Amino acid sequence: MGIRHRALGIGYWALAVKSQECTNNLFFPIPPSPHLPLPLSQKSLLLHNQKLSMIIGIIGLGLIGGSLGLDLKKQGHHVLGISRHQSTIQRAISLGVVSQASVNMTLLSEAEVVFICTPLGFIIPTLEQLIAHVPSSCVITDVGSVKTPIVKAISPVWENFVGGHPMAGSNDSGIEAARSNLFSDKPYVLTPINTTPTQAITVIENLIIQLGVNIHYCSPEEHDKAVSLISHLPVVASASLIAACDQVSDSQVHQLAQKFASSGFRDTSRVGGGNPELGVMMAKYNREALLIALHKYRSNLDQLVSLIEREDWVSLEQILHSTQQARSKFVKD
Repeated sequence: MGIRHRALGIGYWALAVKSQECTNNLFFPIPPSPHLPLPLSQKSLLLHNQKLSMIIGIIGLGLIGGSLGLDLKKQGHHVLGISRHQSTIQRAISLGVVSQASVNMTLLSEAEVVFICTPLGFIIPTLEQLIAHVPSSCVITDVGSVKTPIVKAISPVWENFVGGHPMAGSNDSGIEAARSNLFSDKPYVLTPINTTPTQAITVIENLIIQLGVNIHYCSPEEHDKAVSLISHLPVVASASLIAACDQVSDSQVHQLAQKFASSGFRDTSRVGGGNPELGVMMAKYNREALLIALHKYRSNLDQLVSLIEREDWVSLEQILHSTQQARSKFVKD
């Protein structure tokens, strides 16, 4: 059975990608519209099955960019890497992440597709530099965790732009953290708008489907509201948890807490102990949606505080039963 997605007023039936064998993964528009981007077609599926080699640029060779390079190279594509650091370039080549690499964007003069995998704050400036070096037919996409400001800024400048966000990652960063199959069976969100060329969407679909991802479609605004809840809010809440534990005034209790911390604390503190730059960029570029999520979180936390202060254990148990059941709607263990 397919999973129905809503995107820009169109219903999509998506057969989720479960392996590198992508022969049954079609996306059918319901109903078709000449004014909105269409999903994967039988023609594009045929192109994928032929696995035509493409010249693909990746700007930013960290965890995401490096992992993309590894997987796309395995699919037979010629991967060109761009980094600001010569040491990263040399390491990317030695690790087999890219076919060629340079600090100079002129390397991308024949690129058919370019993935911008820089930190959020550098995506727009990178695009502005990039467009002087690539052909007008080049399809450009990004991997930023916030989409509205990126899409609004880039779409008027570069027609063949498709906003993207792979929902995958780890605590590690840099080229050394790159690994194969990072994106396998993970959500990959595309955020086309009504002016995005269908062919540009198809090109990106054909590439990312080879990574074994589950493709989802939504507007940039819907994306940002959703990730504020399940990605950006947890970072801030987790950071607050770590700070609360680390600011205990009793030094003996503080030391004991450090010794006792185990799997529960590891799970709840993981994202709060991640890359500080990434956390700031999430808050800066998705500020409005994150604040709404934080106010809702604080309201729920205040309710729990009140129940505990009043020793209302029955109501507290009811809430915990409710959250126990709700968790499975978001993640499966």
